[in-house]
Amino acid sequence: MITTDQLHDVLEREKALRGYLDIDGKTIQLEEEELRTQDPGFWEDAKRAEAQMKKVKDLKKWIELYQEVKAAVDEVQLAYEYVKEGIVSEEELDENYQKAVSLIENLEFRNMLRDEADQMSCVLKINSGAGGTESQDWASMLYRMYTRWAESNGYKVSIANYQDGDEAGIKTATLNIEGDYAYGYLKSENGVHRLVRVSPYNAQGKRMTSFASVFVTPLVDDTIEVKIDPAAISWDTFRSGGAGGQNVNKVESGVRLRYQFKDPYTGEEEEILIENTETRDQPKNRENAMRQLRSILYDKELKHRMAEQEKVEAGKKKIEWGSQIRSYVFDDRRVKDHRTNYQTSDVTGVMDGKIDGFIKAYLMEFAGSEP
Repeated sequence: MITTDQLHDVLEREKALRGYLDIDGKTIQLEEEELRTQDPGFWEDAKRAEAQMKKVKDLKKWIELYQEVKAAVDEVQLAYEYVKEGIVSEEELDENYQKAVSLIENLEFRNMLRDEADQMSCVLKINSGAGGTESQDWASMLYRMYTRWAESNGYKVSIANYQDGDEAGIKTATLNIEGDYAYGYLKSENGVHRLVRVSPYNAQGKRMTSFASVFVTPLVDDTIEVKIDPAAISWDTFRSGGAGGQNVNKVESGVRLRYQFKDPYTGEEEEILIENTETRDQPKNRENAMRQLRSILYDKELKHRMAEQEKVEAGKKKIEWGSQIRSYVFDDRRVKDHRTNYQTSDVTGVMDGKIDGFIKAYLMEFAGSEP
């Protein structure tokens, strides 16, 4: 049976969430935003209307999540009193308490994702490192891991680009993961992932180390302003590779976008290269490639803001983008994140997409140091 202190704790956390989330303010704002949707000319500007409806949906979601927490905590408080009268069993009280704690933790977790980009969908790109077949196989394992995580969390996954490895695995793959807060959760995965295992591709059965990089950016839509210089864009077309489809290797439906980017802050220049083979429709692939370009440019601006913030908060631990972040050691049954020191022995679970522990540990440590 729960203690008085445990009951007091959930009551205090529920009260704190009401304040942190400004539920009273959000309730008033929701009424005002819903009134705007009743304007007779509301749908004349479709983009503005869609943005407004998204705002209403987001406000409703926060209020509903809090109300769910409030109802669960009230249930615990009531059950605590009923146990004394013999109306509710101690087991039922404990079940109600665990449900309330789980809902509180989930909302506290979500409240860490406050940055503008956090609530967006994302583009996740996986590249195999040096090492040929072994690294390409490792990249395909990461592809499966993230696909399973996304699907188990209700996200829509589509393949923007996929290039098979020479013998097995993949050289590179780009996924669009669409749904609320996909970027906020998966930004923790940016960096180099290291695999240590006895290689099935080595005849001597030696222990080998492989690397693959993961790059996550917000999936920017047309409602977000991103400056693109049309003169800096050039296009190539090519025949899509892969299995199936009558026009595969016959029609040049694949597109390659080259963008000559000049950093407005440093003056440095680089070429951004994007390939898209998502559909058999070349215009659609061009549109998807432009969407990815907007996402990359948005992410560059986001990282600039982060760098500026880190200069101000020099005392806080810095997040190194692109550095080795996690090791997966199969024969030792260990997966460890080097930034947070969070680790687990459930290697099979992790490779099946159970990475929420790593995501939560990252956000708990680094959420406060983000702009």
